[in-house]
Amino acid sequence: MRADRLVSVVLLLRQRGRMTAEQLARELEVSTRTVLRDMEALSAAGVPVYSERGRHGGFALLPDFRTALTGLNHDEALALVVAGSRRGAQLFGLGSALASAVLKVVDALPEGLRDTAAGAAQRLLIDPETDLLSRRVAPEEISDSIAAEIRRAVFAGHRLRIHYEAVGRLPKWRTVEPIGLVTVRDQGYLLARRGTEDRTYRLSRVLAAEELDEPARRSETVDLDRAWRERNVRFRTGGDNVAVAVRVDPARREHLVATALAVASEETTEDGRLRLHVVFQDARHAEWALWQHALYAEAEAPQWLRSSLHERAAAVAARYGPSV
Repeated sequence: MRADRLVSVVLLLRQRGRMTAEQLARELEVSTRTVLRDMEALSAAGVPVYSERGRHGGFALLPDFRTALTGLNHDEALALVVAGSRRGAQLFGLGSALASAVLKVVDALPEGLRDTAAGAAQRLLIDPETDLLSRRVAPEEISDSIAAEIRRAVFAGHRLRIHYEAVGRLPKWRTVEPIGLVTVRDQGYLLARRGTEDRTYRLSRVLAAEELDEPARRSETVDLDRAWRERNVRFRTGGDNVAVAVRVDPARREHLVATALAVASEETTEDGRLRLHVVFQDARHAEWALWQHALYAEAEAPQWLRSSLHERAAAVAARYGPSV
């Protein structure tokens, strides 16, 4: 919308000072002709914008043209700046809106507080592309238009048609009653009802979405935290899940737990290690998870898992045994 773009022009000039028409065009993803028309509109509206010709020319605002936002302390201002780098808004198709909102808030901060918050934010890195082991973190890609359609249906309380590609199945259209949106570890989910059953849809698997002009059959209020916990329990206790009893070095506990679906119980053994009863997605997941910990963890049950790990260890030992 043009009104939003005009506000963005003012904020960019406030924060960066003089900018050329070409720089503004690149930043706003419009043509230079559009930028020139926007400048005329701002001037007609009484915004003190002026242009300077020459090598170092461009558009600028008269000094001290701003509004003031009071009542925020340093930590609150810093939290707002950092919020602009979070993935949740991007997963729900609100990335550009969040960036614009943060730009407006930062611009309205008193000068000293604005400079302090911006400087502190440079000392924080949120969600880098790789972890310490150089493993690339691959965030999900979700179409902004699809995310926006889903978001509108959730907020408006309308039914929703989605073209969904479940794992190992062909894409299929489904009509659902949207309940809410959840983001977990850079993955977005739609909680909904289909018929009489609760359903959870991964946003990255939605190929198309259409908000229907029909009211969704759902409660007026919802406890998303509770709904998410209940679905977690059903997921972890159904299907081909595998329960494993394992003794593990306390220093490796967090690593082991991070790979499991759930921890059913935990106790300390006489030798100082921990005995956990954990749930894995399936047999292959359980074997892979325990193998990562080598001698730091021991599967006590089930027996088939112990046998499988023994066979794998024997094969590795044979491979690296003394040469004939």
